[in-house]
Amino acid sequence: MRMRKKKWAVPYIAERTDVVVNDPAEYKGRWKEVLKTEEVRLEIGAGKGSYWIGMAKMYPETGWIALEKSPDAAAIGLKKCPEPGPNMKYIVGDAEMIEEWFEPGELSAVHLNFSDPWPKKSHAKRRLTAVKFRQKYWNLLPEEGRVILKTDNIGLYEYSLENMGDLFELVERNDDFRKEPHDEDVITEYEHEFMEKGQPIYRAVWKKKVNQ
Repeated sequence: MRMRKKKWAVPYIAERTDVVVNDPAEYKGRWKEVLKTEEVRLEIGAGKGSYWIGMAKMYPETGWIALEKSPDAAAIGLKKCPEPGPNMKYIVGDAEMIEEWFEPGELSAVHLNFSDPWPKKSHAKRRLTAVKFRQKYWNLLPEEGRVILKTDNIGLYEYSLENMGDLFELVERNDDFRKEPHDEDVITEYEHEFMEKGQPIYRAVWKKKVNQ
């Protein structure tokens, strides 16, 4: 379901200069310095922000950057975080642009949480594990860099398992991730809804292949 437009969203985002990065290209190559961390992780499609907020609190020694295309969703997430930690930044923008915002090897991990599955075959190129995106991840991740996918959509999960192997090695697969406790990983609001319905949460982790 498409989120309703919120008239207050864009003005509110403009006010959040404490955490929102208006020109990410200015930080390119300097994210570790800006966040004062040795590791930087990017969540693409941060939605209402619960994963970004929770993981940044759980791992304050790691830099966490949220990326969300929808200003309406971004504004909701930012309202939940009135006092962001120094290891947190937020980008309102399109994942198509990430190579303009980060240097090769600057990200240690890319998190894809409940991404739009784009179920039609004609829309496959829009999926965040499609070739144009996974090539960007490969370019921006160092050796041993990870792409971590969580989804409730079996179609996106199977598509990703089938296609990520050209550039990444599958190192973890879990077809019912929340069947067992995983206190190291924040449960998003969206995820919690599916867990209450008994819907399995699929998770896969890939490691960057070298010599590609």
